[in-house]
Amino acid sequence: MPRRGQWTTLEERLEIWERAQAHQSDSEISKAMGRPLATVRKWRRRAERQGRAGLASKVGRPAEGALASFSQALRESIHTMRLAHPGWGPQTILTELENDKKWGQQRLPDRSSIARYLHQEGLTRRHERHSELPQPPLSAAQAPHDEWEVDAKGPAYVSDVGMISLINLCDVYSKVKLMSHACLVGKSRVTRQPTTEDYQLVLRLTFLRWGLPKRIASDRASCFYDNTSASPYPTRLHLWLTALGIDLTLGRAGRPTDQATDERFHQTIEAQALQGQDFQIREALQAFLDQRLDFLNREFPCRTLGGRPPLTVYPEAVFSGRFYRPELEKDLLDLQRVYSYLAQGRWFRRVSSVGQVALGGYRYGLGQTWKGQTVEITCDATDQHLIFLSEDGTQTRRLPAQGLTKEDLMGELEPLVTLPAYQLALPFSLHDWRMIRLCEVL
Repeated sequence: MPRRGQWTTLEERLEIWERAQAHQSDSEISKAMGRPLATVRKWRRRAERQGRAGLASKVGRPAEGALASFSQALRESIHTMRLAHPGWGPQTILTELENDKKWGQQRLPDRSSIARYLHQEGLTRRHERHSELPQPPLSAAQAPHDEWEVDAKGPAYVSDVGMISLINLCDVYSKVKLMSHACLVGKSRVTRQPTTEDYQLVLRLTFLRWGLPKRIASDRASCFYDNTSASPYPTRLHLWLTALGIDLTLGRAGRPTDQATDERFHQTIEAQALQGQDFQIREALQAFLDQRLDFLNREFPCRTLGGRPPLTVYPEAVFSGRFYRPELEKDLLDLQRVYSYLAQGRWFRRVSSVGQVALGGYRYGLGQTWKGQTVEITCDATDQHLIFLSEDGTQTRRLPAQGLTKEDLMGELEPLVTLPAYQLALPFSLHDWRMIRLCEVL
């Protein structure tokens, strides 16, 4: 059913124009985008008359202003109420006014008039339409290491070890259990999930043992997917995998069954290694996890494989055929893959009051003439620059992409491969434990 009562975003207006240029009718566009037919017709006609410039929003302050027929005191009261309670909507504010004896004998505006006033005063959050990241074509795995699933289970408290989260990886086709790694996580709610550095460590250990896969499937954990933006930019972990020549596919939001193989693996490894067990140190826990993985892959009958162990059915799964060594990772990274991937997408960001826009954790200065606009951002893979296009399409700015060097993508590993020695101070932090494991791998 078409959505009403919401402003269209620049991204939506561009989509209307692009669909119209592809010879879709107004009715088809309305149905596909869930927008009223009148809205589609309005922006399609404006684009035909004025081109890209016609898609810039012309919504502004009415000639006399919203609530102009009401007293200044009432408008100030609404303004003050919204500032003090940002979560109060127009209906809440109207109800508060009706219950306030001060306004009991006066005519009050209706809910929609208050909504227009809040929008006019810049007290509403601009609606952003959600867009998806470019993803490779979906296809079923046809051989071992065509697709891995990765997911973090936990957090869980292990006596004498502390709070851990198990990062588990398995091969979708052969059912080989590739890795179950116990990551130490913080005690606070903010730090109870594995970090990008945790995932990189675990993936490197898995690559070293089994080789590189063609594709990795993940849920929408914040390390793999930007959950804070309606127009998400790929994370550093995503771009690192891309540079290694590994496609990343993201499951649907709230659909853990999209990683069904790994979800079953969570239950299996917990029963095999954690239930009823005590460990004095994390290394003892990890050694037992490794031992149980070898048992599951080489001896334990797998029901979906006719009651035979995975490596008995698929002995070729011992190695993917794609070489990996951590000390050679810098040579394995191909930044052109990253820029070619970014060239497939586009992002929309609001320019701040000081003329800056944030993308991928970095800030880009566009200048004061851009402030307040919604800009469209694309990537030119030929010269490795980001292209910023103003809302009306009349201004363009090209800036070098930030955070995309090999050193940036490698994270904690890069300084280690160049150091002859690395001494850590006691007691070890979570970061130190990862450094120890990386040094052991090297």
